[in-house]
Amino acid sequence: MLIRRPPGYTIKENAVTPRAAWLRRREILAGFAAAGGTLALPRAGATKSLPAMSNYPPLKAAKTAYSPSNPAAPWEAVTGYNNYYEFGTGKSDPAKKAHRLTTAPWTVSIEGEAEKTGTFALEDLIDFNALEERIYRHRCVEAWSMVIPWVGVPLAQVLQKFAPNSRARYVQFFTKWARKEMPGTLWPVLKWPYREGLRIDEAMNPLAFLAVGVYGRILPNQNGAPLRLVVPWKYGYKSIKSIDRIVFTQDQPETSWNMSNAREYGFYSNVNPHVDHPRWSQASERVIGPQTGFRGALARRDTQMFNGYADAVASLYTGMDLKKNH
Repeated sequence: MLIRRPPGYTIKENAVTPRAAWLRRREILAGFAAAGGTLALPRAGATKSLPAMSNYPPLKAAKTAYSPSNPAAPWEAVTGYNNYYEFGTGKSDPAKKAHRLTTAPWTVSIEGEAEKTGTFALEDLIDFNALEERIYRHRCVEAWSMVIPWVGVPLAQVLQKFAPNSRARYVQFFTKWARKEMPGTLWPVLKWPYREGLRIDEAMNPLAFLAVGVYGRILPNQNGAPLRLVVPWKYGYKSIKSIDRIVFTQDQPETSWNMSNAREYGFYSNVNPHVDHPRWSQASERVIGPQTGFRGALARRDTQMFNGYADAVASLYTGMDLKKNH
């Protein structure tokens, strides 16, 4: 008799944090203020710089079993505390400045080792009638984490449309580079445009996801609208935002943070509590979410190997030295 066991990262749908718990806005904002400035978010009552959920149209998405046991971070944290250096290096810069980016119409260039290449409208890449909601852990290399409910489609589903050939061993992604709309790119913080990459088997893993929404709503600009990658077992900077170019390649592609400092940021960038960043430990993480209480400091928890997704992805790295290939 065949008994199917669900992966360790899934729970039953009825155990997912209720939507009402995500929306405890006043309590959460007051908690951020009580954190003593740990997060660069406005105090309660000063929320005008944060986007209201109601400003973003809802998306129809099927519920899935992809859900960790931890409650989701609040909308204000997900949309008001993030990294998007094209709009500045501060955590609140994207929420303040990303509205400048024109996200419609949007096209994506498909290039390289594939049978079908060219420039495609977003609607030709994403089947908006087949969206899924996936609640994933997000682990930043800076040692903070959130749980975020994304809406989108599996990455493999999109890539397979272009029939990558046998020489396509990697896939590279590029963020749109719009100097006039992205004030952060006026500074050489990184080599623009921002770029990231995956091995093709990583890209085809069922967990790899292309998101067009969050919290059941259209993706805000600061979170990577209109199209971003979500790779939940890797550090957050691998989940590239506002994608406008995808290239299938035979050779390992350049990635922005690895180009900037290869010692600190490897190509793989898998979440690994046993491999510290040269400037801080990765053994634990600060949790941003309603479960923390925000009593003076954010709660901490132990970092999980592959961010808790080892059941689904560890086999991709069998035989690899995960310290050398960090």
